This record gives sequence, structure tokens and C-alpha cells, in this order.
Amino acid sequence: MGGPEEPRTYALACGEIRTGLLRTHQSLPAAGALELLRLRADERVRVSERPNLHAVSPDVLTGVDCRLPTASGAKVRVVGTVAAHAVLTEGRVLQATAYFRAPAAGTEQRQPWDHYLVRPGVIEPLGRLPGQDAAEAFLTGEQRPGELDLGTIAEQLLGNVMRHPLLDQSPPFKSGRTRLRWTALPSGAAGPAPTIEGFTLATDGLRTVELRVPRDMEPAAIAGLCEDLALHDWLLTTLVRMVERSRLGSVDGHDAVMALRPAVDHLLHLWMPKARTDRALGPLWEVLEREPGFTRQWQTLVQRIRDQLALQAIPLLREALTAR
Repeated sequence: MGGPEEPRTYALACGEIRTGLLRTHQSLPAAGALELLRLRADERVRVSERPNLHAVSPDVLTGVDCRLPTASGAKVRVVGTVAAHAVLTEGRVLQATAYFRAPAAGTEQRQPWDHYLVRPGVIEPLGRLPGQDAAEAFLTGEQRPGELDLGTIAEQLLGNVMRHPLLDQSPPFKSGRTRLRWTALPSGAAGPAPTIEGFTLATDGLRTVELRVPRDMEPAAIAGLCEDLALHDWLLTTLVRMVERSRLGSVDGHDAVMALRPAVDHLLHLWMPKARTDRALGPLWEVLEREPGFTRQWQTLVQRIRDQLALQAIPLLREALTAR
């Protein structure tokens, strides 16, 4: 059997993203984001300030030599590196992503590490790769002992960044973390448009996305789309929980407004779907806007909060006018 396919082609790409509130009271400015995400001395942190502050760390690589999860239980050994990086949005929401791509076939024998290190973010099977079988196993998360676990890699990176001495470990409100797993299988040649084969929301904070993309689509672009999806899913999930805890409409209006003030101060301005999504993958957001309808639900919640703020402002305005 010949060597691995060219790096730009692959039979499977998978990733897992952890998203949570940065553990500091004040959001970090651009300079702080640079310091927080400087994970490697030899590569710079990428920062953009339009249309919002967005910082991405350089990739860090984790060498793996283990079995690949498969739904059928087939034993497939893979060797290579998993790429991981951290993303900070508006100095407030932190994400950690771990992902890889794999060719349809690799060499029959394990190669020296030099062979794999020049292919960052690529894992190669010894033999052939059962792409669909592996994709199903990654989405269910049913890894057996000794099998590749992207979630652990992402969680470790998120934890390491969260413990940075720059952070005061005093977030402005309580919130949970979400997990998003994604898989991408090639749809054929470069021509077919990308499609979402499945999207699920579980009650334990897990989300799964199953994609079909052109064979030459860069996995980094797919990871970027899924990071954007994970960010906005976290924002929506967090706002829903805050509205529920505020008992909006069931308690004194002032108490509800005070409970929701952190949302106004720290979250409402972050909603910006597709701001940095690869143009070729942009139509997938339109699918998600139809079902389950992220922006529609977000706008409804935001309007409820703003209506409550307006109701609380009316007595204050009346008092100010009467005092004149």
C-alpha cells in the first residue's frame, strides 16, 4: 500500500469544543487576550477587532498513538497529532477546540515521529480508515479505554487557560459549560455544497453536528464554523438559564431586572452569528436559523429583557418629571 494521501484531502475530520465564561470579573482587552492565549513562543496570537474582539491562540499539538473509536468495535490503530487551540471572544467567552483530519489510508507499518510531526493535526491509520464507522463513534462519545478522546484534550486546554494568573477567578455571574462534537465526511469532489446531516441538543450540555463537506475543504474552516455555532449555542443556553432563574414575570420587576443585569452588561452585545465563518460554509448557518432557529429565540429573549427594563424605567421617569 502507498503512503498517505496529500494533507489537503481526508476521509474524516472530527473535533470537540468546550465553551465557557472566562473566569474573571472584567472582560479582557486585546492586550490581555494576547497574554492569555500566548501558548507558544514561536507563533503569535491572532487578534481581530472587527466586527468584535476575537483572539485565537496558536495551535498546540498532542501526539497520539492509540486506537480510533469505531461504532462497530473494529480495532483501528492511528498515529499522528491532534491540533488544539483556544479562542476568546470579546474578552469574555473562552473556547478550547481539539480536532484532527485523517486520510482514507495510511502505511501498513508505523513510521518514525518525524513523519507525523510534519503533518500537524493529521492522524494516519495503519491500513484503511473506516470513516463512517469512526464518525458514528465520535458523535456518541462512547470511547473505550485506550481510544482517542478529543474531549479530554480540549478540556485540559480549557482548564490550563482558565488557571492563568491573569484571571482573578471571579466571574460576574454563574454559568455552565457546553460541549460540541462535530464530524465531517467528504461529499465527493470539490463541487458539492456542504450540508448538515444532523444536529442534536442534549440536556447535559452536549451538542453534536454531523457535516458533509467538499473533499478539499480545510478542517480549520470547519472547526471555525463549529466554534461559531458552539459560541452562539452557549450564549443562547446561558441567557435561557438566566431568564429562568430571574423568574421574569413571576417576581417583583426590580428583582428580575437586577438578576438579568449581568446579561445586559456581558452577553447581549456578543450575538453576531457568521461573523468569521468561511464564506463557503455560510449557508449552513441559514439552515440552523430555520431549525432550531437560534437568532429567533435569542431575539425573543432579548426583547423580553428590554421590555422589563422599559417597564422599570417608567416610574423613575415619572418621578423625575414630577420633581421638576
